[in-house]
Amino acid sequence: MGLLRNIQLAIIRPACRMAFDGRYLQGRWFEGRDTGWKWAWRSLWQQKFGGQNRSVPWPVSTQTKITAPERLEFHPDDLNNFQSFGQYYNNNNGGWIRIGRGSYIGPNVGIITSNHTLYDLDEHDPPQDVTIGESCWIGMNAVILPGVTLGPHTVVAAGSVVGRSYPKGHVVLVGNPARVSVKLERHPDLQTEGVDASQPAAD
Repeated sequence: MGLLRNIQLAIIRPACRMAFDGRYLQGRWFEGRDTGWKWAWRSLWQQKFGGQNRSVPWPVSTQTKITAPERLEFHPDDLNNFQSFGQYYNNNNGGWIRIGRGSYIGPNVGIITSNHTLYDLDEHDPPQDVTIGESCWIGMNAVILPGVTLGPHTVVAAGSVVGRSYPKGHVVLVGNPARVSVKLERHPDLQTEGVDASQPAAD
């Protein structure tokens, strides 16, 4: 099995490096494991030959839509966020989407930088950047609206619609419109995050 795996990787790696930007073919999914190369090999055929997300320079699930990859920033260690289904990154009318390192984006999440103009649905409002801080978790079916900034360690509950910014982070947002449900206690070690029950929920 080891020999066969090495032969497969000897074929897959050069082909994928020709199809995708090498900046995204590194990090935890490619070093010491084959997961990233499996995503890249699958996406090579689906994106470059199948046509879905063809302009995206990193491996993406065919069930995820990215309208302007040149204005979407993320760390290569978070390539897993683009292998799910139903995600919609809509910044084709301008504006940037920035996702901090260590954040998780759930299935069917929508992140948009511009809305339709209410009095002329054929037009769009001016774009506004969306920024998601480090170590955030955006739950399934959540929507992040134009201009929103979420600080580090923000958790957005499934199905919530976020229309305002919470730049300090360390909160759990719930509902439509999303409001602060819980404030998270800050720890010196960012990998051990707890709930501070002594602080009441507030905006």
